[in-house]
Formats: sequence, C-alpha cells, structure tokens
Amino acid sequence: MSKYTTMTDHELVVLYENGIDEAFDVLLMRNQEHLFAYILRLTQDTEQANDIFQETFMKAIVCIRGHQYRATGKFSAWLMRIAHNLVVDCARSNRNISQLDEEEKNEILNNNLNFSQECYEQEMLRMADADTLAKMIGMLPQMQQEIVHLRFYEELSFKEIAQITNVSINTALGRMRYATLNLRKMMVDNALELAV
Repeated sequence: MSKYTTMTDHELVVLYENGIDEAFDVLLMRNQEHLFAYILRLTQDTEQANDIFQETFMKAIVCIRGHQYRATGKFSAWLMRIAHNLVVDCARSNRNISQLDEEEKNEILNNNLNFSQECYEQEMLRMADADTLAKMIGMLPQMQQEIVHLRFYEELSFKEIAQITNVSINTALGRMRYATLNLRKMMVDNALELAV
C-alpha cells in the first residue's frame, strides 16, 4: 500500500475505478477520521454516524466502480456531500423538517446583505479560547453549526460548502452570517470581549 500513499486522491480514484482495491484502502485511510467526525458532529449519535459513514463509502464505491465519479473538486468534499445528503435524508425521516425550512427561508430572504466574511471569521477566531468557542458553536441551530464547522474546522471555501450542503453560495453565506451574529450575541450576553 505504501506506493499509493504519495498519490493524489484523483489518481487513487482512477486506479480504484480500474480495479486496484489497494487504492481505495488509501482513500479510506485518508478520509475516514475526518469524515466520521463530520457526520458525528451533524448527527450527535455514534450509532447513526457509523451507519451513515458506512453508507457514504458504499455509495462512493458504487459510484466510482460504475464510472460515475466526476472530479469537479476535492475528493473529500465529494464524500462530505454524500454524507451530508444522507444525514439530511435521515433527519427528514426522523423529525419534522418544517422548522428548518422556515429558517432557510429567512436566510434566503436576507442573503443579499453585504458583509465582510473574512473580518467576521478572524474576529471569531480571536474572540475566545477554543473550548469556549466550541461550546458556543454547539448552541447554534444545526444548520449554522454545520456551516461554521465546514468553514472553520474543515477550512472549505463557500463554494465547496455550498456543494456539500446542496445550497447556493448565497445561502451558505447567509447561514454563516446568522451564525456569526448569534455568536456575537452570545459573547455580549456572556460579557466576552473581542480582541481588536
């Protein structure tokens, strides 16, 4: 397997598509921890996260071996999009999704507001220690938690986030804006000072 570890994800996908199973082993090794953490953060349920994790890789295998994979971005982002869609499907079957739809409607209505996202991100990263920030992020609505996680922890672009979450870039930006506003409010409520 060591000869494959220096290859890019795209090269490994091509090899696996052509029947070299070891290439997929490297892809799995590279992405499993990161992907599982992402799914677990969304589901908050280890058993459900395991099921979705397995199903994500099964879908990836079927797609790659069926010559349906198209390299339009990072392989890891493609996996995360599959996982995201499975989490959404699971959530729809387990609860009433109408509350999420209403929040999304509000975000879409306000998605044309101008703001400096880079400034917000830098400010939030400086605002408090990692534990405090993680606790505050955990108090955000689920869709906002996801966007913050993808942006801060996964360091994905808004284009990649939009693809993974299957929304427009404006909706992704809108969700980040609401998350930022909510985090700022939490800081004010808890008398945390922003570093300037």
